[in-house]
Amino acid sequence: MTDLDERRAGFKRYKEDVEREGTPFYPGPMFHDTVMSLVVVSVIIGLAIVWHYTAHGTEPGWLGPDYAEKADPGTTNFIPRPDWYFYFLFYLLRIFKWPESVILATVGIPTILMILLIAFPFIDRRRERRLLRRPVAVTTAVLTALSMGVLTYKGATARESLGSEVRSQIPVWSQTQGGFSPEAEEGANIFAQVNCVQCHTYLGVGTSNVGAPDLSAIGKQQNKAFFKRYVADPSQFGNNVMPQFKNLGEDNLDKLAAFLVESKNAG
Repeated sequence: MTDLDERRAGFKRYKEDVEREGTPFYPGPMFHDTVMSLVVVSVIIGLAIVWHYTAHGTEPGWLGPDYAEKADPGTTNFIPRPDWYFYFLFYLLRIFKWPESVILATVGIPTILMILLIAFPFIDRRRERRLLRRPVAVTTAVLTALSMGVLTYKGATARESLGSEVRSQIPVWSQTQGGFSPEAEEGANIFAQVNCVQCHTYLGVGTSNVGAPDLSAIGKQQNKAFFKRYVADPSQFGNNVMPQFKNLGEDNLDKLAAFLVESKNAG
């Protein structure tokens, strides 16, 4: 008997066992899954109703407060982080941090692994199920789980620098520019924290993307009022590529504009 005949005979025996002892998917398991799904959804809706009607603003109810504090759109020290199940991808992006390699971390590697995962059952069709006789499958599963676990742990324990690498250059920038005023120095910290060097360059720091200019001597071109209006909403000046930063607030925009207007590359 060939391997194909053996598989066909095994499948026939399986179908006979299902007809003799099995339970049809409809209405058995389908009814049970439907009831359980309704129970879970009902519990979630019930908890949401209890939370909504027992919490009043920052005063905690049975399930906690409505909100802890109002969101501040002008904050520059908030660090966004993904949910725990994306920590592996989050840390993968820290490894492939250069703009040219981001596509490899976000699309390339996960897609290749997913294709291999889907294709593997079609490639290895042996009937053997003992782990010791499936070294390739076992090794692949162990390495995958180990890699995901390590990347998830590293992503969970990673600490963001809030632009510390860029901020460490601010004293050098100040010296090169002839000395920043206190307001301009605070603006330089904002410049680093909102990661402007993702698109701009400043005294050799950063990456020039999508045609963004070097800002080392930008202060020679315009005044403080212009920079404040431009950074708040670049689209008013025909720039639809640069994002708006009006949510930084008037105070932060003043400091950022002061930094730009004092950037004249005096050195």
